[in-house]
Amino acid sequence: MNRALTVIHALGLMLVLFSATYILPMVTSLIYADKTLIDFVWAMVMTLATGMVMWMLTRRYKSELSIRHGYLLVVFMWTAIPAAATLPLLLVLPNLSFTDAYFETMSGLTTTGATVLVGLDALPPAINLWRHELNWLGGMGIIVLAVAVLPLLGIGGRQLYKAETPGPMKDSMLTPRITETARNLWLVYFGISVACIVSLKLAGMGWFDAVCHAFATMALGGFSTHDASIGYFNSVAIELVLIVFMLLAAMNFATHFMVLRQKTLRLYLMDKEGMATILLVLASCLGIGLYLWLQGTYDSFWTALRHASFNLVSLATDCGFASVDYSKWPIFAPLWMLFLSCIVASSGSTGGGIKMVRTMILFKQAGREFTKLLHPSVINPLKVGGMVIPNNIVFTVLGFIFLYFMSVVTLTFTLLISGMDFVSGFSAIIACINNAGPGLGQVGPAGNYQVLTDFQTWVCTVAMLIGRLEIVTVLIIFTRGFWKR
Repeated sequence: MNRALTVIHALGLMLVLFSATYILPMVTSLIYADKTLIDFVWAMVMTLATGMVMWMLTRRYKSELSIRHGYLLVVFMWTAIPAAATLPLLLVLPNLSFTDAYFETMSGLTTTGATVLVGLDALPPAINLWRHELNWLGGMGIIVLAVAVLPLLGIGGRQLYKAETPGPMKDSMLTPRITETARNLWLVYFGISVACIVSLKLAGMGWFDAVCHAFATMALGGFSTHDASIGYFNSVAIELVLIVFMLLAAMNFATHFMVLRQKTLRLYLMDKEGMATILLVLASCLGIGLYLWLQGTYDSFWTALRHASFNLVSLATDCGFASVDYSKWPIFAPLWMLFLSCIVASSGSTGGGIKMVRTMILFKQAGREFTKLLHPSVINPLKVGGMVIPNNIVFTVLGFIFLYFMSVVTLTFTLLISGMDFVSGFSAIIACINNAGPGLGQVGPAGNYQVLTDFQTWVCTVAMLIGRLEIVTVLIIFTRGFWKR
């Protein structure tokens, strides 16, 4: 009980911090006079008041967070903050149910980019900006942002960082102090976001669209201000800019930081995971472009390459933008893109899925097993990028991938038993657990998740949550050992 109250105390502080995020849409509302200012004021007041009450009532349970506290707070955080974020949507869009509003905010904060809203072009600018701000905040993780501040409030940050940050980033610190690490990551994230905004403006977007789409691009969140997504602009220049920044966002931000600090691009070549991501994506773009041209989907190879490249990069990196309805392509192409969404994003990036480094470890472990069958006594350490990977890490990766596929199977069958067809159900779960956005069938790029029943919507919401927190962080709190002293 005390453990839960300690977490509620920390969560209250986080809600207080989160209430400040309403300022940006409030300023937007003033600029565009879209009549939503009072709604965001009320949302800020309610979030701030709730956080203050939680913090005040649990002051006596304030203490340093343990690893278990960290896991519990991460899960509470990623379920409570989307609930708070629904307030502006519910106030401005009275016909929106809480289920749909929660799905939308969970999609934003987990950088999934799946939406239940239609008429995005006509939404008040402040609401559109709010959706994209949620994308941007979720990109590097609200908790990673918070660990730079929480130590000042008497709450340790390292436990939260380890619980929330995926992959090798858990053990690869950029600086000795966790708060400095978080600040450095966010400075890089902010700097590249500004570069993306300016680039999109130069490519032909207006300032508002440039800000919103840059937020979604750097978070690999995929929200758009238009129902037609990037197809609305029909611009090669905009698509090229987005391709570059989506690929940057799919790489480890620690690599970007080191490149900026040491002022050498050679570090990108030394990032074996990042290079594997880039080479696989570029080869797939060329292959799918050639395939679509030979299949007669497009008359020109260059047109096929253009649409294949943008949509493949978008889905593979788990961003979720779309320029055309690729669900109408020959089935091999969209299924290959969905497969890439499982493995392409690097650890320490804003993408989801299994991550490339785990895929590399799994591939090399398979090769090591073949070698062991042929030479039982040989010593054959597993190496990635010249570094030996300990067996305990290999076993952890194997366990994660088992849980990943079992989660996909379980959630897919749950949607199927609710009456959803296989293509729509399977692709919806893959898209949600990878935080990739659109799937195929009913939830393809030409539609959205509004067609789902409330039950199906909650299933996809759960998939987004466990995908964003890499499954183990969520499932571990349901184990008996977690609650034992």
